[in-house]
This record gives sequence, structure tokens and C-alpha cells, in this order.
Amino acid sequence: MLASAFILGLLGSFHCVGMCGPIAFVLPVDRSNRFRRMVQISVYHSGRIIAYSMLGLAFGMIGKSLYLFGYQQQLSILIGIIMILVVAIPKKYLNTSALSKPVYRIISKIKSRLGMALKKKTTDTFLTIGFLNGFLPCGLVYMAVIAAIASGHALEGGLYMAVFGLGTIPLMTTAIYFSHILKGHVRQKIQRLVPVFIVIIGLLFILRGLGLGIPYLSPAPVNDLVSNTMNCH
Repeated sequence: MLASAFILGLLGSFHCVGMCGPIAFVLPVDRSNRFRRMVQISVYHSGRIIAYSMLGLAFGMIGKSLYLFGYQQQLSILIGIIMILVVAIPKKYLNTSALSKPVYRIISKIKSRLGMALKKKTTDTFLTIGFLNGFLPCGLVYMAVIAAIASGHALEGGLYMAVFGLGTIPLMTTAIYFSHILKGHVRQKIQRLVPVFIVIIGLLFILRGLGLGIPYLSPAPVNDLVSNTMNCH
């Protein structure tokens, strides 16, 4: 599943550029010093990955609690269905839901902090900008967080989100250096592929939860493996 995290981050970063691109475009990087600029951008990405990892750890713990109660397979199926539904349901219905109101209050606070951080040029500022950037609303981040819950472990959830963040680095770095090449039909075509890929990941989670006994893809439930082993003896 870590491969899906990286690919989701890589393909989804075309969507992320649309959401977080304005921040990347106005990063106060030192354009006159190549090495310093590289360090500043690396610190910015580190901040984002730390934020994503924290989200993964938190939601991975939720998945772990469900795993301990024996709901791991049902959780995997439910998460797969949610991922497919999020793609299928129009955004206007999701944005008007009651759950979105408290989220927007938190977002406004994050944006105000970001505004203050963007006025500074110290190295630690880039870590702060990246960290706050990681908590801004993004449909792809939500999808990755949902997948992190299905990991069933806090550390695995954190690792899943960290790999997702690594996948976003190539295009987000390109956005900082060459924002003009991200315009046009190429970006639009790849953005259309993102929902398709999310549906594929959702189907994989459903398949995984069904426990059909297919190695790596849909492994048999642990209880079945134990009972089969006992029968052999």
C-alpha cells in the first residue's frame, strides 16, 4: 500500500498545486543563491511531511483501536467505499455539510498564521510555512488520511502519510521553480486521472477487506490462517 501512497502523492500533486500552488509561488526563497534556495525549499517540504506524518500517526491510532476490536476488514471495506463516494458525490454537497463549518474556522486561523510566516525569510520560517501548509484543506490529503486509518497502526499510518508527502515533492518543487510550465492542457488531463486513481485505490481497499486469500492483494483473515494451521496439525 505504500506504493499507492507515493503514486497518490505524485499524481495528486497536480491537484495540490492548484490548492497550495499560490503558497509555493510566493515562498520567500533566495533567488540569488542556488544553495540557500535549495535548503529553504527542502526545509519547506520537511515541514509539510512532518505535518502529514502527524496526521497519519493520529488517524493510524484510530485505525489501531478499531483493529484491536477486530474490525480491520470491515474498516478496509468501509474506507474503500468512502473513497469512491467522495469522488462520486459533487463537491457542492460536501462543502455545504455541517461538518465543514468547524473545519473552516480552523482553516482561517492557519491562513492567518501562514500570512505572518510568509513575511519572514529565516530558515525556520520555511519549516513553519510547510508545517502549516500540511494542515490546509486538500481532497487528496483527506484521501491519504482515510487510507492511513486503514493501516491499523499509528506508525504505519504515519509512514503512509510521509510517503504520500514524498510523492508530492517533485511537482511542488517544480511549482516553486517553474510555475509557468504547469499551466495548460497537460495539467487538466492529469487532474482528470486523479479521481480515477482514487477509485482504483478504493477498490483495492475493498478487495483487501474481503480477505479472498490472494497474497498481498487480498490476504486471508488472521483467524482463518490460525484455524487452517490448527487443522493441519
